[in-house]
Amino acid sequence: MVKKNMAKKKSKKSNSNTIALNKKARHNYTLSDKFEAGMSLQGWEIKSIRSGKVNISDCYVHLKDREAYLVGAEIQPLTAASSHVICEPTRPRKLLLNRRELDKLVGAVERNGYSLIATAMYWKQCWVKLEFHLGKGKKDHDKRADIKDREWKVEQGRMMKHKQ
Repeated sequence: MVKKNMAKKKSKKSNSNTIALNKKARHNYTLSDKFEAGMSLQGWEIKSIRSGKVNISDCYVHLKDREAYLVGAEIQPLTAASSHVICEPTRPRKLLLNRRELDKLVGAVERNGYSLIATAMYWKQCWVKLEFHLGKGKKDHDKRADIKDREWKVEQGRMMKHKQ
């Protein structure tokens, strides 16, 4: 009986590790290669992230001096934050990547004209990770074509459903 109760407690635990998503990224950019990076954060930022006060909708990854930084991510400080800590919600945060990954990113950005677009922030065990992609900006006609394709797939699904 004890084992059954323990199993129930484990099943109630939430499996969602996602902290924040950038839903507009796929609409505004053609995304290709996916990367995952750890982040260098301060204590107050972790507390704010745990309470869900994060916005990554307008952020991107900037390469400077052979290092990667997350720019534009907004982590709002808690109201009960310490008074001796200066909380800057939009400060650039260093991303932790291997040298090989950084070299690949530098080559793609400088030679091929790609942008680095943050798409998701999530927990991986006890660490905060950032998922970002290499992307090229879409033109308006590209966006219209994507919408048209998506609507056609929905219509096909309806037609197939009615045939059965």
